[in-house]
Amino acid sequence: MRIAIACDDKGRPDHFGHCATFEIYGTEDGRARKEASVPNPGHRPGYLPLFLRDQGVGAVVAGSMGEHARAIFAHNGIETYLVEGIGTDEAADRLAKGTLVSNAAPCAGHGDEHGHGHEHGHG
Repeated sequence: MRIAIACDDKGRPDHFGHCATFEIYGTEDGRARKEASVPNPGHRPGYLPLFLRDQGVGAVVAGSMGEHARAIFAHNGIETYLVEGIGTDEAADRLAKGTLVSNAAPCAGHGDEHGHGHEHGHG
């Protein structure tokens, strides 16, 4: 399985639609291996889930995400995890081992189209 982690410029999971990059990891035998760093091609409602699906991604990790994006991922058979307080490598390792647990709430509001003047507690 391939994992995409929405990453900020400090190597931590970030808001899904507004991240700097997607760190792509491959998993095998309970281990994660970084394969690529893909710049975010831009936030357009409904686009990024399909972009990542086309990259062969089976799971997405982010610091936060709107319900609309989560629904599109679910429709395409892609798992989503919302986490705070760990780096991207650790999140990928935990997911590869089956121990990653979401610990952040999804964004409220109008799905991925809501404004982002509010805080998500990413520190």
